[in-house]
Amino acid sequence: MKVYQVGGAVRDELLGLPVKDRDHVVVGATPEELERLGFKPVGKDFPVFLHPTTHEEYALARTERKTGRGYKGFTVYAAPDVTLEDDLARRDLTINAIAKDDQGNLLDPFGGAADLKAGVLRHVSPAFVEDPVRVLRVARFAARFGFRPAPETLALMREMVANGEVDALVPERVWQEFAKGLMEAAPRRMLETLAECDALPRALPEWSHLDAQRALAALDHAATRGLALAVRYAALFAGGPVEAAESAAARLRAPIECRDLAVLAARWSATVREARRLGADALVELFERADAFRRPDRFAELVDACECDAAAVGGADPQRLPSLRRALAAAQGVDGGAISQANPKDVAAAIRAARVAAVANALAARR
Repeated sequence: MKVYQVGGAVRDELLGLPVKDRDHVVVGATPEELERLGFKPVGKDFPVFLHPTTHEEYALARTERKTGRGYKGFTVYAAPDVTLEDDLARRDLTINAIAKDDQGNLLDPFGGAADLKAGVLRHVSPAFVEDPVRVLRVARFAARFGFRPAPETLALMREMVANGEVDALVPERVWQEFAKGLMEAAPRRMLETLAECDALPRALPEWSHLDAQRALAALDHAATRGLALAVRYAALFAGGPVEAAESAAARLRAPIECRDLAVLAARWSATVREARRLGADALVELFERADAFRRPDRFAELVDACECDAAAVGGADPQRLPSLRRALAAAQGVDGGAISQANPKDVAAAIRAARVAAVANALAARR
């Protein structure tokens, strides 16, 4: 039995990046042998075990054979006669098909280390086309590392799209990869790579209703500021129609917080962009309709997303966010309880009038 460290940990070490999780491949062993050594089985589709002390993953070396459509249509073979190279050959990209033995020696049968130095995302074998998730993973790695797909790999990705393999992906898996890609260092590269291989219209047909360059620039600003996933997602739709934001969220089955913020950004981006020109009454109306009094944190995220969109079209104003926050804080300072106890004829109208007055005072003080 031999154990090798594989995959992302080896890749990231070679890139000088922090290693979060270490995965291992075990060659020449059976499940029974690992269990006798105290490893705990956790794999459902193939033999994966947790180390009894470190709890790191150890998988038996395996091969995969395509038996059906989509990313689940595989038969797995794991046995002592499967070699390390057999196991590495089933992996997606050469940069993820590098192993390291217990002496620290690299085993790199597919030239992954050279591709790391060259910044190239290259498929390991023609079997790449058998798993449609790989199209999304290549795009995500492009966003993470700034690497470019090899021409032959891009050609295979286009072939997978043309053959309908990408259409077999379930929305949850698309969202999972999409969300990870949005949180990478250069998320626009994910979208650009998907567009290059013709997958973007399949994964996100609503993209055709957006101004692509504006959306990408807004995403750049959100990433530069290190904003949260929901804000980055919403920034894409801030300059587009509400219908596109609603349709995309439904198609991708995006989390509620991402869906709601994207719809709000599409609906209110123009208003927020012009916020410094709005009077107190219009600002209070914005707060009411955007549910800012009940959800102030979400409103702050809405303004962040709209700020990124404003920067994308050259209308960024670094004072807009604090101005809106000051105005909202002033409106929130109104004591609705005290107004209610005064028994005016229309409590809601009285509270609103007090909020408008408070915002007007805050605007006057700003000037």
